[in-house]
Amino acid sequence: MNAQIQNALQQLDQVILGKETVLRQIFACVLAGGHVLLEDVPGVGKTTLAHGVAAVLGLNYRRVQFTNDMLPSDLLGVSVYRPNEGKFEFHPGPVFHHFLLADEINRASPKLQSALLEAMEERQVSVDGKTYRLPKPFLVVATQNPVEQIGTFPLPESQLDRFMMRLSMGYPSAQAEKQLYFQGDRRQTLPQLQAVCNAEILAGWMQEVAAVKVSQAAADYVFRLVEATRQPGRFVLGLSPRAGLAVVAAAKAWAFMQGRGHVLPDDVKAVWVPVANHRVQAVQQQQNSEMLLKDLLDHVAIA
Repeated sequence: MNAQIQNALQQLDQVILGKETVLRQIFACVLAGGHVLLEDVPGVGKTTLAHGVAAVLGLNYRRVQFTNDMLPSDLLGVSVYRPNEGKFEFHPGPVFHHFLLADEINRASPKLQSALLEAMEERQVSVDGKTYRLPKPFLVVATQNPVEQIGTFPLPESQLDRFMMRLSMGYPSAQAEKQLYFQGDRRQTLPQLQAVCNAEILAGWMQEVAAVKVSQAAADYVFRLVEATRQPGRFVLGLSPRAGLAVVAAAKAWAFMQGRGHVLPDDVKAVWVPVANHRVQAVQQQQNSEMLLKDLLDHVAIA
């Protein structure tokens, strides 16, 4: 593994206890240029994780607390008229950072959620008929609470599809939780994190990830997995080609993290569930989409 990335993961492992797999998955998503949706109950460390990732990557970071009365201009920015100069001056909003933490994104109204779509997909925003490019790289890590909690709005399918991965941290292991109580709140260790790169270096890593080779056999394996989701009886709708491209991009990032220049089936398996789980819905409500996706890994032939 890239020594700097390994250093970053080791640092974060001291802040977020016992979540090595989630840490690797979120790094793979970042390296692939994707956005991350962290879905879990409050208080398990979602915001701390996002802050820590931004710190070790050396990115300028902004946290925005989404609320139901927030307006798109609060996020994107606003044009202010300067009477002395006789013109409008654009004041950029918090979206103009390399790393945006959209905290509790599903507490915002659909109008604000839709305002974020262009930024996530096109890496630009449009205000008063003018288009403004966002800094590169531009990454969104959003947290959301379970939809059954009071004051939440379900994210529309188009918004969910803009997230490369949906991850869930879950409760810590018994050992990790005991250690947390003994050592205290891990948020106090965030200022001690050392950046292993910056925006320019991260952009270079992203280019290296894009250059990772995908063999015809690996591409065929991804296709068979995607096609299996379209078979009747499992999911309401199967995965789209865009979802398949996201699987490939994430698998390339996973291979890069392992120090390889080509994708193996194990790389696809490592990212399959977090990339696909928010894009499908089980036909039978009592079934779990994540379990169905894991089942496909056991039954779809590698070659």
